[in-house]
This record gives sequence, structure tokens and C-alpha cells, in this order.
Amino acid sequence: MNTLERRSVAALASVYATRMLGLFMVLPVFVLLGEDLVGATPALLGFAIGAYGLSQALLQIPFGLLSDRVGRKRMIYIGLALFCAGSLLAGAADSIYVVILGRILQGAGAVASVLMALLSDLTREEQRTKAMATIGISIGLSFSLSLVLGPLLGSLFGLSGIFFATAILGGLAMLVVWRLVPDPQRRVISADTHPAGRMLGQVLRNGRLLRLDFGIFALHLVLTAVFLVVPSLLQNQLSMPSAHHWWFYLTVMVTSFFAMVPFIIIGEKYRRMKPVFAGAVLLLGLSVAGLTGVGSSFWLAWGALFFFFMAFNLLEASLPSLVSKEAPAASKGTAMGVYSTSQFSGAFLGGSIGGLLLETQGANGVMWFMVAVIAVWLLVALTMPSPGYTRSFVVQLQQGWQSFDEVDLALRRLPGVRDVVIVGEARTAYLKVDKQQFDEQQLADMSFVRQAGTG
Repeated sequence: MNTLERRSVAALASVYATRMLGLFMVLPVFVLLGEDLVGATPALLGFAIGAYGLSQALLQIPFGLLSDRVGRKRMIYIGLALFCAGSLLAGAADSIYVVILGRILQGAGAVASVLMALLSDLTREEQRTKAMATIGISIGLSFSLSLVLGPLLGSLFGLSGIFFATAILGGLAMLVVWRLVPDPQRRVISADTHPAGRMLGQVLRNGRLLRLDFGIFALHLVLTAVFLVVPSLLQNQLSMPSAHHWWFYLTVMVTSFFAMVPFIIIGEKYRRMKPVFAGAVLLLGLSVAGLTGVGSSFWLAWGALFFFFMAFNLLEASLPSLVSKEAPAASKGTAMGVYSTSQFSGAFLGGSIGGLLLETQGANGVMWFMVAVIAVWLLVALTMPSPGYTRSFVVQLQQGWQSFDEVDLALRRLPGVRDVVIVGEARTAYLKVDKQQFDEQQLADMSFVRQAGTG
């Protein structure tokens, strides 16, 4: 990456991280601290936890499309302003209903798709995979950090303090966009980052992608629901004050992260991703089932959550990569749009249904509901064909070439090329290639190629 690209990616990653940190910090403490809100019931507390996912799921793609008309940074400012307004509203509330409204308003600042579109404007095609990976890492780190900061801030300043801190983080993100994110010199509609309506039907008919969309839906449903029961489990069954929960989460998250890394390597390097993936889903289900029997044992609770987050981290890291590999050429942006909508829909239903079950069936009812969802996911994962070990390749075509049919045919004849889509107006070809069979130099030597690189 050049200096401008590094600066842009670092700034956008920090915007992602600060925004997600604010959304996540409330998870490990809301059920405990929200009990004092006027009108609070377990069902309403669960709805409040998942409410942001509803507006996120509905507005991700509209925000992205609007940014084409009125500008990327303008829509980011609007989204972050809504996020801050929702945080302030929730922080000032003493009623669960106002907090729910604040959470919905937080989610209405659905700028993820706009940030990805701006990323495409500020980076070259061949650098985009690195840029997206950087942002993915920043989101993962913000989630881990939120599980530590949430209990700490909650013990010092209460639930309102967390929401006000979230508003401050949103303001800092706006400042970063204003001072550190460059204005794009060009508007790029990229298959890597931007959804396209004409490709939506193709993505929705793809059975492989639908299995992965269900996977992220189930994963975030379970993640949201688990925080309806774990904070109370730690406080009531293990007699651990909420102010001490941070170090419990810290030790679990750090050790589980390192424990999952070897399995990622086995899946990718040795092409064993399907058994690794299915095994992680099974481990996720067993760990949730194990939470029902921890009693007052600290080590049983710690072990169950260690395996839960080991499986969660592995699946959270694997799913976007698998979607990228399985998406048809030139449809990655659309596939990721559907994927993100599925993710936030899962978070909403996890909070809503989990809250209702917590009120009517108790904590065990929530956990067995999660086990049932994971069991369905395991069946879906086991029937999934082994994923392709492909990557995207983007080819910029020479100006002199007008016969795209000839270019398409020549590209398909290259060893390892699995799919080709040519976008004529952009003079760009999108390839899906098998990494072990594809020869980059053979592509670069072709007379119609101006520039080529990974997408």
C-alpha cells in the first residue's frame, strides 16, 4: 500500500472499531444494570439488546445506495450523528422503552456499507483484500476490548455512563472522518465492496452462500442470546460481582483466541475447512449445553465459555472468508450485503426471542433454544459441499481491446480459472481462481492485461 492508502485504511478501521466498541460494550452488563429501568422485564431487556440489529439490517443497503447520490462522507456523518443521538437518548433514559428507542436509533446509523464503499474509493483493487482484512481485525479487537471495558465502565458510571461513553466514541469517529479520512478523488462501484441489485437474484439462488448466510445469522443470534444469561450466571451462581466480570472475560477471550489459530491454519493450509468448520459448530453447541450444568463451579463456567469463544472466534473469522471465496465473480459486494443483513437479523432475533424465553422459561430455556438453533446449523454445515479454495483476482484491461468475448475466452483457458465476469464500462475483469493451479505471471504476460492483482 502507498502512504495515502495506509492512512485511509487506518482511519476507516478506527471508525469501524470505535463504533462497534460502543455497540458491544453494553452486551456483558445490560441484563444486570438494566433491571433498574422503569418497566424493565426480561423480555424487554432482551428486545433492547437486539433492537439495534433490526434497524441495522433494514438500512445497510439503503445507506450504501444513498451514498452514491449524496456522497460517502456526508452519509457517514449522518449515520454517526444518528448513532450519537441514540446513545445520548439511551443514556438519559430511565425507562426501558426509551432505551429501546435509543438502541433502534443507534442501529439506524448503518454506515458499514458506506464505509466499505469509501474504502473502495480510496484503495486500489489489488490492495483491497489487505484493507478489508485490516478492518476485520479491528472489529474483532473491538469486540474483545468491549467485554473488558463494559463491566469496568458499568461498575464506575452505571448503564448511563456506558451509553454516554458510546456517544463520545461516535463523536471521535466523526472527528477521524473529518480530519484523517481523505476525500475520494473518484467514485468506484466495486464488486469487492458495493452491493448491486442486478446481482441479488444470483446471490440469493446460490445454495452455498445461503448456508453461510444462515451460519452468520445463527452465530449472532446465539452471541446476543448468550449475554442474556451469562452475566446473571456469573453474578448469581458464581457470586462474582459485576465489577469483576472484566477479568473473567479477558482471560477467556485471550486464551480462546490463541487456541483457535491452529485450526484456522489447518483448515486453510491443508484444505480441511469443512471438518474444521463443522467441528467448530459442534463445539459451539456443546459449550452452550455445558453452561446449563455449571452450577456454582468457577472452572466449569470458565471452561464452557473458553470453548464457546474459541468456536465463536474461529467461525467469525472463517465465515467472511468463505463468503468471499464462494461468491460468484463480480458479486462479492452483493454477497457481503446479504451476509451483513443476515448477521444483524440474527442479533435482533437473538435478543428478542431470547428475552421472551428468559421471562417465560428461565435461563435454561434460553440456552436450550440456542442449542436447538446450533443443531440446525450443524445439519446445514454437514450438508454443505467442501468449500472451494479460490481467491478473487482483478484484471484491468488495456484501452485498445474492444472484443470482450475474446478476452473472456482467453481468461477461461488459463489453468486454475474457475469463473470470469467482465465489466465492460470499467474495463475490468473479475476472476475466481484456484490458488494452487493459477499462474499469475501467465496472466500478466497476456497482451490485453494492463494491471492485475488480488481482489
